[in-house]
Amino acid sequence: MSSLVLYALATILGIFVGYISKLVVNKVRKDALEIAIQKASLDAEKRKETIIEHAKQKAEDIEREAKALFLQQKEEYDESFRRLKSLEAHLMHKELSLQDEKARLQKKEEELGLAEKSLAQKEADVSKRYESIGRLTEEDARLFVVQKAQQDAELDIVSRLNKISFDGLQKVEQKAKDILVSVIHRLGNLPQNDVVTTTVEIPSEDIKGKIIGKEGRNIKVFERLAGVDLLIDESPHTIVISSFDPLRRHIAKTALEYLIADGRIQPAKIEEMLIKAKKDVEDIVRKKGEDALHEVGLYTLDPRLTVLLGRLHFRTSYGQNVLQHSIEMAHIAGMLAYELQADVEVAKAGALLHDIGKAVDHEVEGTHVDIGRRILAKFGVDERIIKAMQAHHEEYPYETIESVIVQVSDAISGGRPGARRDTVESYLKRLSQLEAIANSFAGIEKSFALQAGRELRIFVTPEHVSELMARNIARDIAIRIERELRYPGEIKVHVIRETRVIEVAR
Repeated sequence: MSSLVLYALATILGIFVGYISKLVVNKVRKDALEIAIQKASLDAEKRKETIIEHAKQKAEDIEREAKALFLQQKEEYDESFRRLKSLEAHLMHKELSLQDEKARLQKKEEELGLAEKSLAQKEADVSKRYESIGRLTEEDARLFVVQKAQQDAELDIVSRLNKISFDGLQKVEQKAKDILVSVIHRLGNLPQNDVVTTTVEIPSEDIKGKIIGKEGRNIKVFERLAGVDLLIDESPHTIVISSFDPLRRHIAKTALEYLIADGRIQPAKIEEMLIKAKKDVEDIVRKKGEDALHEVGLYTLDPRLTVLLGRLHFRTSYGQNVLQHSIEMAHIAGMLAYELQADVEVAKAGALLHDIGKAVDHEVEGTHVDIGRRILAKFGVDERIIKAMQAHHEEYPYETIESVIVQVSDAISGGRPGARRDTVESYLKRLSQLEAIANSFAGIEKSFALQAGRELRIFVTPEHVSELMARNIARDIAIRIERELRYPGEIKVHVIRETRVIEVAR
């Protein structure tokens, strides 16, 4: 009996232990399964975040590429639109020209029709007159013969008067030629023709290395600030400064001489010497203006005109120095005015100041004649002098004898053999047009035409022009140059955007 009880207890205990073991195993399996589920969930979350991040990055790349493609297509569209507008304007201009030509031809046709009608009427009148002659009485015939004799006499008188007038005109022209020849013989000085380069002598070849600087740093700074080209290795013991603007060349030459004398050639020193040279050139300009006034004997003009007059020393017209040309004209005008009993002082002043507008024509809108008239009016110059100078290119009528004298003096001074060179003037005009096109855009600080017009270097203000805008400006300027100018080869347009920050340590 006891054995059965023990067996029963053992069985119950075994079942209990088995049950407890099963519960523990199930608990362990449950916990392990929950951990596995949590880990799988975390892995899935991480994969989800990775997929989302990758999708965002890919979307941003697609958006960036789409924007770039849109901007490119927009630029191409804008360029095509501009070209179409230009072509449309050209065609409209052609159409207007054709309309004008058609109107002119119609007017000529009408005039020819009227002339044919008039001729037919005259022929009819003549026919009627001949018909009436056959029915003339003796008295009518006598009157007809008398009238015919009067007409013949009138024709003879008119012919004689024309001959007398022609002989008198020849004598007047001969007298005028004698006066002009006398004036030319009395003033036979040769013209001064400027070129587009200036040379600077250097004491030794070592100076060239200093001017070039490490990796060309010094020469780049000098050319950028001065707006000129330096030709270093062209000839021994010489540096050539190249620029179409004589004023820039002179400032660059003066600054270079200062740098060579100082010996310290570095970017900061280059900027300092260029500022000093610019001030010295301003003094030279004032002195040249005063010398010109003294040379022609004019002492009643406003002193403020002296500086503008002196600036003409650095201007050329068809290779002829404008200030020397103006002084020469003043002497010629004075002699012509004396011979013709005109006002000598008015003629001299009108001739000396006839090109005063060229001193600022690159800064002010309008022709140099209109600019000169405004300058002289602003400084209170005598109205007779303004009338004398304004007609030298026949833009205004000849209102006084002095205006004719100034025009003749201009023709004498500029028309003498060797006085002017058309090719040089055309070349300089093209370089000026290059800079004018660049300066017409907003945000341009300054521009320089270099390398004989093959390079246009433009500096923009970084506060107003972004990197993208700088690229657009370069392209737009190149398009305008292609459309408005005629030139051989190609022209490189360099747009430079430089940010300079200066702080002072105290």
